[in-house]
This record gives sequence, C-alpha cells and structure tokens, in this order.
Amino acid sequence: MAVWPSAKHPVRYLPMTGKGRVVYVCTECGAQASKWSGQCGDCAAWNTLQETIAPPIAPKGGIKPAGYAGPAAAAEVRVLAEVNATAEIRQSCGNAELDRVLGGGLVNGSVTLIGGDPGIGKSTLLLQVLTDLAARDRTLYVSGEESPQQISLRAQRLQLPRDRVRLLPEICVERILAIAESERPQAMVIDSIQTVFTERLQSAPGSVAQVRESAAQLVRFAKASDTALFLVGHVTKEGAIAGPRVLEHMVDTVLYFEGDPGGRLRVLRAVKNRYGPVNELGVFAMTERGLKEVNNPSAIFLSRHETPVAGSVIMVTREGTRPLLVEIQALVDECHGGNPRRVTLGLEQNRLAMLLAVLHRHGGVAMYDQDVYVNAVGGVRINETAADLAVLLAALSSFRDRPLPIDLVVFGEVGLAGEIRPVPNGEERLREAAKHGFKQAIVPRANLPRRGDRLEGLTMRGVNRLAEVLGNF
Repeated sequence: MAVWPSAKHPVRYLPMTGKGRVVYVCTECGAQASKWSGQCGDCAAWNTLQETIAPPIAPKGGIKPAGYAGPAAAAEVRVLAEVNATAEIRQSCGNAELDRVLGGGLVNGSVTLIGGDPGIGKSTLLLQVLTDLAARDRTLYVSGEESPQQISLRAQRLQLPRDRVRLLPEICVERILAIAESERPQAMVIDSIQTVFTERLQSAPGSVAQVRESAAQLVRFAKASDTALFLVGHVTKEGAIAGPRVLEHMVDTVLYFEGDPGGRLRVLRAVKNRYGPVNELGVFAMTERGLKEVNNPSAIFLSRHETPVAGSVIMVTREGTRPLLVEIQALVDECHGGNPRRVTLGLEQNRLAMLLAVLHRHGGVAMYDQDVYVNAVGGVRINETAADLAVLLAALSSFRDRPLPIDLVVFGEVGLAGEIRPVPNGEERLREAAKHGFKQAIVPRANLPRRGDRLEGLTMRGVNRLAEVLGNF
C-alpha cells in the first residue's frame, strides 16, 4: 500500500486508486457523454466533445486520490496562524539569469513550464541547467522528441560533461513515473509534455485530454516526491502554450522564451510564479557553447547613436525587479492611401492610437493623414504605460524632423486629459539612467527625488502637463 512521506516512511508517489472511466466533455457547455459524437446533445455545438477521464471513486474507507497541493486524506480545517510558515528552500540552477526569473533559485517540489518557438533554445537551456544540478544532485532527463544520440551530440557540441546526466527516452507517463520513483531524482525534465501520453486514454499524444491528464500525473508525482520538475511546452502561432489552458493553472511557474531564433539574444519572461515576482526578465545570448547569461541587459538593448537622430528617444522601462534602458524609435511618413497606418512592434497598437489623439487634442499636432510606425529596439516587449511620453516625443521628433539630445532619457504615463502621471519606482529608473551616463531627464514631477536628493551628473525636469513638454520642442 502506498504511503505518504513521514518520519518513518520514505517519499513515494501515491497513484490514484481505480481506473477512472473515459467520458467525453463538451468544451462549450460542459455536458458529459459516454461516447463521442459530432454534435453535443445539450448545446447542439459541433466538434466540441473532448475525451477525458472522470475522477475515480475512492473505495469506502480507502485512500483518496492525491491533489496538486498534497494528500487529500490529510485535508482538514485549520487556523491560518497554526500553519508553520517556513520559507522555501532554494538551490541555485547554476545560471544567474534563470535564478532571477525563478525568484531566487529552484524550489524543491516546484513544477516549471517553459514554452517558446521551435529552435529558441528550450532544450539547450535545460540541458545546461541539468548538467550543473547533476554535479550535486541526482537528475533525470526524459526525452520524448530527440534520440539519445542527438542529445549526446548536443552536449558534446556545448562541451558539457556527459557522465553526470541520466537520460531516459520514454513517452509513456506510467513508465516514466515508475522509473522516476526508483531513481528518486531531485530534478527532472520532461521534453516535451506534448509528446507524453497516458495509457488510460485512447487519444493520440498531444491531444487536449492527453496533455491534461499526463501533466496532472506528473504534477502529483512532483508534489508527493519533492522533485523539481521542468516541463517543456510547444507554443501555437499566437504564442500561447499548445494544449489546454488548464496546463498553466496546474504548474507553479510559467516561463516564455522570446526572441528571434535566427538572432543572438533570447529573453526568458516569467508570466506566472508562485514563488517569486511575475514579469521578471532574464536575458541570454546564444553562443557556440550554449546560452550565456547577460548581466547588464541595458547595454545590449540600448543602441547609442553617435549623432542625434530624429525619431529616437531613450526610455527606462522596468521588467520584474530591475530597470532597463530601451530605445524607442518612431517613423512618421505621409499616408498615400485612404486609411493611415498605426504599426507598433513591442508596444500596444491601440495605445498608440490613443496617444496620437491626446497629442492632437492637447498638443495641437495632427497626424490623422500620416502613417506612424513605432518600434522598441532589441525585441523588447513593453507592457507598462511608462513608455507613453517617450512614444509621443519620438513620433513628434520624426514628424518635425527635429532630433532629440542623445543624452536625454524620458518616461511617464500620459492621461486622456493631457496630464503626465507618475510611474512606479521612478527614483530607481533615474539611478539606472545616471549610471549609464545620461545628462538630462524629462519625468513626471511626482517621480523627482524628494528631500533635495539629486543624482550626480543628471539634470532632471519634472512636468505635470503635456503642454509643458511641447512648449520648448
């Protein structure tokens, strides 16, 4: 009989008792059917029935199935003050940028999902991480896509020690868990989750039901055995993890690899993290020896021109816990068609249209007959509103063909009433700009350092209205 971890018993994976029956669930209304049909009998929707497994009924007085957060048999009502709130024990992955994205290191028993385009470097990064962890702990690399020869050749090409990593070519989740229970690894990689299948379902690997059920069994094993688990997931053409959305809810951390597969830079972004901050950013450079961490990403994304260039301005964005200097470029050209174009790369397109309307209403500059193109240099995706003022100044600089000073840095949110709103962590952004040698700064007045604090070599100008910025332009 399987037991849960205790002082007398070792850590073992508790499987679900019983074989749950196969049912077909409608993705539109949630109705269940005993067999598949082309049309749902309740909502009349077509091709919406998906194969899944109904939760098995535990025998009377028996052990109940395990949940994601722990044994269901031990569930009881407790006062929050009685819970022993201890900090998670973290260990370094051997990569400073990955440790930053994870929130300070790898947590035992955590499940991390890494997604990205093909060829972006997911398998390369995890092979490097597992090699570093294998120097002090037992590890297991489960490959469902590549042969052992291909993985060995990659490790040889990256000049990684091949005598440490234990490799398992397998795609059946039941056999994977049986071998993992005997191996007892501290860290395990599943490459990839779309190739793994369970024998309890008849559908092909990669289907919605297979991905959901296989991931559920792997997550239960990781929580019960205190194993750090990495899941590699493919993405769709829209950039989301292929498979059911519930996959992101099961895991503790969701990381996305971004960047051009043909380029050199790779960006690892955390979109969900139960053990650390979200939207944390890690920057890597693809070299002949694999992915190398970039300790000063501002120097990479920041392209300083030798002479002032129209339509270019430097802003300070914040990704996770650190500020980044990014160049915002704008190109305003005469529209030769009926509808002027509004194109953005790395920024929100609808927000650009709103900012141009504010510029027309409160600045008196009309661009309704102009094509406007805005780009965040380096492939950075800016999701915050601190880029509003930089976008407006870059567009206005290109429209009037007036270059801005090369030592100028700008940030601030622009409201619909023409006001310049403050942004979080303004003083930290200013210190980052001063560290890289900038001499001038146009920022919201509320973000100026208080109590007379001044940064050496940086002249700061605080503004409250858009008219104050455009007055001297």
